[in-house]
Amino acid sequence: MLSKRALRVTAASVAAVATSLFLSGCTQEQFSAAILMPMPSSSIGVTNHTDTITDLWNLSWAVLWAVGALAWGLMFWALIVYRRRKGDDHLPPQMRYNNPIETLFTIVPLILVVGFFGLTARDMKTIETPNDAQVHIQVIGKQWSWDFNYLDSNVYESGIQSQYAGKAGDNLKDLPTLVLPVNKRIQIDLSSRDVDHSFWVIQFLYKKDALPGKWNHEYFTPTKEGWYDGKCAELCGEYHSMMLFRVHVVSDAEYQQYLDSLKAAGQVGQLSIDASRNMNLPGVVAPAGSEG
Repeated sequence: MLSKRALRVTAASVAAVATSLFLSGCTQEQFSAAILMPMPSSSIGVTNHTDTITDLWNLSWAVLWAVGALAWGLMFWALIVYRRRKGDDHLPPQMRYNNPIETLFTIVPLILVVGFFGLTARDMKTIETPNDAQVHIQVIGKQWSWDFNYLDSNVYESGIQSQYAGKAGDNLKDLPTLVLPVNKRIQIDLSSRDVDHSFWVIQFLYKKDALPGKWNHEYFTPTKEGWYDGKCAELCGEYHSMMLFRVHVVSDAEYQQYLDSLKAAGQVGQLSIDASRNMNLPGVVAPAGSEG
């Protein structure tokens, strides 16, 4: 039996946790998200990879919760069973080591690390394998926006940073929009004109760096029409928080109409990566008169 003091401490701890949750104002959905750490429901079935990523995430958390429950259970069991009794003034038996426990603490983490590595490598191989793309797009990061080259149609869009002015909805004003056709295999080539950026479409559950002097690649198939949010996920300077964009997944007909609208607006050709601000990159020639 627990002593009265131990019961009071336990009750006070439970009350403190309950009060903290109450005062935080969390809804039931938010509380469940904080405890279970699920992926956002808006990502379900968005691309051919999101379900794979979600399954790995959920499996990882299930395993980690099981390990945590075991560790917490053993900890509280030791706290209760081996607590100091009233009138007991002697030290407990001292042991230098315990072979079964040390073996357990070695083997279990090793199994977890090898298992997570294997599952991650399996899914990364699927996600990172070229997909014989039907649509090929270049995305070029710049402080603090994005340029999109639609290579198959030889048109482009040049973006500007968010014009947020403190009003609701202003953070979406004039954002560059990457338009993609649904159920088409997409390849995106990523690079940067200045500093390191990271191209992150939140609901796609995937991000990749856009680096100066290097091309990275993404391969996926969008499978659900709709609007999705994007941002730079790499601290890239003063207006990093304004480096937003949107992705609009549309039907084939709407995609073709969008490409035609870019042509009609005179946005024909490709925005070159050669407009780099980094004069120390190989192959970049400084403008005349810029030396010194």
